[in-house]
Amino acid sequence: MKACDKRHDYHAIFLSDIHLGTRDSKCEEVTAFLKATTCRKLILNGDIVDGWALRSGGRWLPAHTKFIRTVLKKMEKQGTEVIYLRGNHDDILERFLPLCFGNLRIVDEYIHGTPRGDYLVVHGDGFDRVTTSHRWVAVAGAKGYELLLGLNRLYNRWRALRGKEYFSLSQTIKAKVKSAVGFIDRYEDQLKELATVRGCRGIICGHIHTPADKLLGNGVHYLNSGDWVESLTAIVERRPGDFELVHYRDFMKTGETVVDGAGARLATPCPASV
Repeated sequence: MKACDKRHDYHAIFLSDIHLGTRDSKCEEVTAFLKATTCRKLILNGDIVDGWALRSGGRWLPAHTKFIRTVLKKMEKQGTEVIYLRGNHDDILERFLPLCFGNLRIVDEYIHGTPRGDYLVVHGDGFDRVTTSHRWVAVAGAKGYELLLGLNRLYNRWRALRGKEYFSLSQTIKAKVKSAVGFIDRYEDQLKELATVRGCRGIICGHIHTPADKLLGNGVHYLNSGDWVESLTAIVERRPGDFELVHYRDFMKTGETVVDGAGARLATPCPASV
């Protein structure tokens, strides 16, 4: 592969909802994203490994292992500090918290300090009443979501054959169904109140697979890192306190095209060797 020194250097990167262990995890894309970056802190904000799926027939693939190896290599070779917050799909971690292994910390929540004030980092499932009070309903909902993603795959294969772009059924439903829109609004309001009570400038979460970067009431900065199932988004901090929501497809366009040993053209932003 053609050598390339270009790297995207960040103070911190926030990822959530990768759902390793499921068929629809875009683990290859998130691995390419990490290889194209350096950062001082990597915050993995819950549902990185999908324990629910693995307990009910999910498959752990070599690409999932490659993601884990990439994170470990960033810790070893770049000195990256990794903070892993438990989510609801990897809630088995809760019984062991907090844990610390060198540059790796596994916690329930995290305060991220910036010159503009502190940001509270939580996965966000604690503000989803279905997840906290009716776990069986949440598990059934996860199964329904998997079915919807399966239908989405078939539909998008049909679209691809006709030269059409990817279309997300689930994101369209969330945008148009009033109850879904209302849930997201209530979710954001509750997190805003939590940040206010904790005296934080902002809050960074995941869980609902809806990326966002907005200013809510009371001046609270709300950031949601989205997911690596459909939206393929991350929150990056270029400099302390300077946050940005990035989309994988746009991010990849910022690099140059490189050619592998077989002559295939690879549209990547020059991934760093980690």
